[in-house]
Formats: sequence, structure tokens, C-alpha cells
Amino acid sequence: MTTIRRKSQSQRSLLLVNIGQLLTLRFDSNKSGPRRASDLKELGIIRDGAVLCIGGKIVSVGTTKDALRDPWLKKHCKKVVEIDCAGKVVLPGFVDSHTHPVFVAPRLVDFEKRIEGASYDDIAKAGGGIRSSLEAVRKAPKSALSARVLAVLQDMAAHGTTTVEAKSGYGLTVESELKSLEAIREAASGWPGTVVATLLGAHAVPREFQGCSQKYVEIVCKEMIPQAARRKLAQFVDVFCDQGAFNPEETEQIFTAAEKHGLNVRAHMGQLSETLLWPFLRFHPASFDHMDHVNEDDIPQLAKRDTVATLVPGANYFLGLKEYPNARRLIDAGVPVALATDYNPGTSPTLSMPMAMSLACTHMKMAPAEAVAAATINGAWALRMAERKGSVEPGKDADLAVFAVSDYREIPYWFGANHCSMTVLNGVVGVRD
Repeated sequence: MTTIRRKSQSQRSLLLVNIGQLLTLRFDSNKSGPRRASDLKELGIIRDGAVLCIGGKIVSVGTTKDALRDPWLKKHCKKVVEIDCAGKVVLPGFVDSHTHPVFVAPRLVDFEKRIEGASYDDIAKAGGGIRSSLEAVRKAPKSALSARVLAVLQDMAAHGTTTVEAKSGYGLTVESELKSLEAIREAASGWPGTVVATLLGAHAVPREFQGCSQKYVEIVCKEMIPQAARRKLAQFVDVFCDQGAFNPEETEQIFTAAEKHGLNVRAHMGQLSETLLWPFLRFHPASFDHMDHVNEDDIPQLAKRDTVATLVPGANYFLGLKEYPNARRLIDAGVPVALATDYNPGTSPTLSMPMAMSLACTHMKMAPAEAVAAATINGAWALRMAERKGSVEPGKDADLAVFAVSDYREIPYWFGANHCSMTVLNGVVGVRD
């Protein structure tokens, strides 16, 4: 559990000193855009580091020696809370750019059926999967959904996450999708971190529209998207484009509607089967997520653009899959890659970014440094928030994660354990009990 002050309380001026390794993720280059190829390993490490935060922003980054000599700090030392990090590792707070937190209960029947050998498709056809979460979300009061989302955000902060993308998608009616987005907004108002809301009305075709998915797509385009945009409930629209969900033509319809109403787009792509990606690039999607199956011809197109490939190995692990996304093929080709938890009740019930990083290292052969960059600065790019999030630099939001380890490589090395001892979320300190 993490004890965190609410946003309504003023941020204090903070000075973190004696940082063993400060991973700034600063990049001394004229290059712009998300990290690619060998640049993904550039962590900008400062030893015996220090960070000064004022008013929820980072104002100075350097060594402890320089910080303690700073004339301004000497003059205002009584107004600054000094935190001795005692040689721990400090890095930007994780940016979890793909989560599904608005649900009521875990899907334990799916879990057991999968253990017995049922496939993702088998479970969905038997009434499990995404559709099995619908009734509970449709019936739940907004206050209950909001309380659940807030509890999840608090738990994520305990693992070092300070920015979260949160999707709707377990209601699949106009009323319940908007209710889910309202619950996300309400939970976000009680959490000092940053939440980016995504409308995922196109998560699955509801049972009542089986055989006539086009009618449901029209509801998404003509009712859900306009209302979410008008009420400013979402920054993004997402689509699950895959077998058993929505086809490319339906996805283009939904993207067109999102564009018309001023919302950015992202998509679940290539989890279960291969879909050509290049036709969607005209919509400038922020990210394509999952990416287990990618056409070879799409890779050079992605390498030229800032659309991020967000990989979610927690889903592959929990589904018991032998194959994981080919991160090395993407990274070596110059495609920007991010990592996320895909927190959800059916296929990835983890809220730990360090666990996702560990799986990325062990099953996708990403270097620890690449995993750090993918979980921070590239996650920020996947949410189009890199000007504020993902690195420790003056002017950016004061989002930090402190780990009780002596080397950053220990963060993905220790799995199934939480070594995050403190987070700073927009300048507000959260400490694990």
C-alpha cells in the first residue's frame, strides 16, 4: 500500500540528494521524437545525483555536491524538504500507456478454462472473455467503478507508476462507456498522478449486435465518440482490430469519426492475427499496441514515423503463450517501442511495470536499459506527453520513482517483488507503508 496526498494539497519544494544512480533519460542530441535503435539504451545516468522540484515541476538536475553548494538552496533551505536517497536508484516515474482499469471482478472462470487448454477464441465463443465483464460494469454505480479505479491507481503508484492511460471498454453501450469514462475522470481527480483517458467503445461487438457489427460501429461513431468529445471525457479513441473483434474497414470508420471530433487515435493491433498497418498511418495513430504479428512490409513504414509500438508481454505471459512480440526485430529496424502492463481482468492482471520490464528482458531479449526507456520516455511518446513526462529534466513534471536497489538493472532483475520505496507524482510524495 502507498500513502499519497491528494491533489488538493499543495506540492512541497523537494530536494532529493545522495542518489546512487539518477537515470535522467536526457538525450544530448538534436534528434527529436521517441527513442529508436541504439538510442533506446541512452539513460543519461548521473552518479551521486540530486533533483530539485518546486511547484510540481523539476527545476534543477545535477550532482549532490553541486546542489548543496547552490546559493538559492542555501538561502531557501528551510522551505525545501530534503530527502536523502541513501544511494538508491531514481528514475522518471513509469508511464503505463495501456491499461483497462474499469471493471468489477476478475475473470476466474476464464483463468481455469485456459489452464485446462481452452484458447482465447474458445473462451470468447463460450461467453467468456471481454463480453463476460459487461453485465457487471453496466449495472455498477459510477461511484463503485471510480473507487475501484482509484484503488488501482494507488497500487500502480506503489510500483513506481506516475502516469497511466486508462481505457473504458467493458460496458459497450453509450451509457456505460460514458459512465466508465466519468469514473476514470473522478478517480483521476483524487490521485496526484496523471491519467489519460481513452474511449474503447470498440473493444468487442456486444452479444446483442452479433451478426450486425456495422450497426454497433455506427453507435460508436455517431453517439459514443461525439458525446465523449463534447464532454471532454477522453483524449484518445482506441479500437481492437483483430479476428473476432473489428475488421480494418470498421476500424477506419471509427478512426475517421475520432478525427472529425478532434480525438487522437491508437489501436490494439496484431495480438491474435496479422493486420496490415500502413492504411491506418494516415490517421497519425499515437501507438499500435500488442504487435505480436507484424507484416514485414509495415516495419520500414513504422520506422519512419513517431507511432509507437507498445508491447505488453504481461498478456503473453498470462495467456501461457510460447511466442512474444519480436521486440528485437522492431528495435533493430528503428521502430520506437514502449512497454505497458495491459492491466485488465482477463489477460493481464498485473499493475507492475517492473514485471512488464522483467518479461521484456527475459522473453523479448530487450536490454535492461532499453526496458527502462520503453517504460518511461517512449511511454510518454505513446501518450503524446513527452514534453512533460518520461525524463528527469528541468521544466518537466516532477514525476519520480525511487527504488531501493543499487543498480538500475535490478529493477527488471527482481521479479515478483516490489523494490519501489517512494514515488513523486507531480511533486506530491507517496511512500510505501
